[in-house]
Amino acid sequence: MMYKVVEKFVSVNGEGRLSGQLAVFIRFKGCNLDCSYCDTKWANKEDTPYTLMSKEEIYNYIKSTGVKNVTLTGGEPLLQEHIIPLIEYLAMNQELSMEIETNGSISIKDFSILENPPRFTMDYKLPSSNMEEKMLVDNFYYLEKEDTVKFVVGNKDDLYRAKTIITRYELTKKTQVYLSPVFNQIDLKEIVEFMKKHTMNGVTLQMQLHKIIWNEEMRGV
Repeated sequence: MMYKVVEKFVSVNGEGRLSGQLAVFIRFKGCNLDCSYCDTKWANKEDTPYTLMSKEEIYNYIKSTGVKNVTLTGGEPLLQEHIIPLIEYLAMNQELSMEIETNGSISIKDFSILENPPRFTMDYKLPSSNMEEKMLVDNFYYLEKEDTVKFVVGNKDDLYRAKTIITRYELTKKTQVYLSPVFNQIDLKEIVEFMKKHTMNGVTLQMQLHKIIWNEEMRGV
């Protein structure tokens, strides 16, 4: 069982519940979506070079860093063949805290029944992404309190749509809910004022920390 890895590196988590904490990132090749604002399109191209790594090699790299937080990302990591055996293998080391960043279009049902399931940071793609029709809302039923739903907002229409989905599926009662602005596309004050106007209790505004610390185009951070 081999996995297509385009990047592996240590940095701080740029977003989510562990924002600002050290994490070791494993970025896999390929995605089934084409979001308008995607900042990792390079990882999804057919001709993007990658390294084939076994689950043992991935684990040994993670172990060598000494970092306990692990983020599997992409692209879309759930497209990797044999991703469940990799997750189960990594989970044998109970010192590791594993998170998977997924785009919301692939079922997470089979992962919820694992003995040591990973945490999910799952996107819900809003209208400005041009990918909302691909969203699999059944995934909401498998999220736990330790998981996260992330709404990437680019304009006011996105904010209204996010509010509708959060309310319809009562997401703040089930899991962590974040609003994340498309970098340089929407005024942060507009998001805060929207949250105030609609009393969005239980919703967190987050910025992509890595884009503030480094150049937004920089890789491996």
